[in-house]
Amino acid sequence: MSALRTAAPATIMVIHSVFSVSMLCFHLLSTASSIHPQCEHRCHCLQGHRSLALRGSPEKCLRARSSRPYKIALFADLHFGENAWTDWGPRQDVNSIGVMSTILDKESPDFVVYLGDVITANNIPVANASSYWLQAISPTRTRGIPWASVFGNHDDAPFVWPLEWFSAPGIPQVHCPDANLSFSGEEGCSFSGTQRAQLMKVEIEQNALSYSSSGPKDLWPSISNYVLQVSMPDDPTTPIMYMYFLDSGGGSYPEVVSNSQAEWFRHQSEGINPDSRIPELIFWHVPSKAYAGVAPWFGVRKPCVGSINKEKVASQEAEFGIMEILERRPSVKAVFVGHNHGLDWCCPYKKLWLCFARHTGYGGYGNWARGVRIIEFNQQTSSIRSWIRMENNDVHSEVVLS
Repeated sequence: MSALRTAAPATIMVIHSVFSVSMLCFHLLSTASSIHPQCEHRCHCLQGHRSLALRGSPEKCLRARSSRPYKIALFADLHFGENAWTDWGPRQDVNSIGVMSTILDKESPDFVVYLGDVITANNIPVANASSYWLQAISPTRTRGIPWASVFGNHDDAPFVWPLEWFSAPGIPQVHCPDANLSFSGEEGCSFSGTQRAQLMKVEIEQNALSYSSSGPKDLWPSISNYVLQVSMPDDPTTPIMYMYFLDSGGGSYPEVVSNSQAEWFRHQSEGINPDSRIPELIFWHVPSKAYAGVAPWFGVRKPCVGSINKEKVASQEAEFGIMEILERRPSVKAVFVGHNHGLDWCCPYKKLWLCFARHTGYGGYGNWARGVRIIEFNQQTSSIRSWIRMENNDVHSEVVLS
């Protein structure tokens, strides 16, 4: 949602060279960080004889700690890399690192979710946007905290995909249409900028703490579609919560959760949680149209909980079935999105909650104070709470989601 600006080629070349050297030093330092205790526990999450396959291997598990509830921090709309040729742009990235660092140190989460628009790819004057992506995840990585990410509408550069590909029975094609002759293999069509597939590949290959996944290839060009299991502290095979991540599009294709993604979720959730006994949380970036239906009119009043309601919901372009599936699953407790920087509310919808995160980064539009949504799951009581921790350490908008 930020304006695209241009820069002189010579200036861009100098900035790119300097930034590449600094990022090399940053990578050498950050990869030497200590490993979070949870990451020593990599496990095969088996449900009966069924294995949840991610990256072509059994699912990675996250273990809760016996001494406390499981805590998740949501970093939304960081928008790293904007206006890198100016004094303003790099300063905003430094400020964003400050927000994340402050809240990570204060809340000490067990897990971090990067909830889309990690970078502003259509505003980055270099081809390798992955360097900015790695900078954005640095506060989490250097503290040894595991994380996962989903894509937003600014994370890769614009490209045109027909909207009908994402409806039923349409399925996103594995090959580019004839009009786009720059097809470069299974990872997609080439276009100006760094592709979703490349961003995810770099994150996964260079970070042992990343629990992200490229997702099933038959959902292409949608990339970040996967499920993670949080397990009992003393038993990695016993789930206490599932976290689903979906690519809601934008940038290189329409802002939608496709029918294929919806069916993938239905198949996965019914297979690993057939009796809907285990709580499920859903994460994507662009709010569905259901968000607009429950949005408060003025301010934030009960039954909604939040502190800012400063703009209209900018929802996905179309609805292809995901909300109907979520509504029918009593195990789905909440959906979490970013995208709208001026919204931070949670509102009830059917038998679940629809929640916005809080604008975390100093990149992107809006001058509202920065903060982070926190989610806490108590495995003893199966209760889920959420609140917002601000950069100045204020806490507000606590809500019980189950």
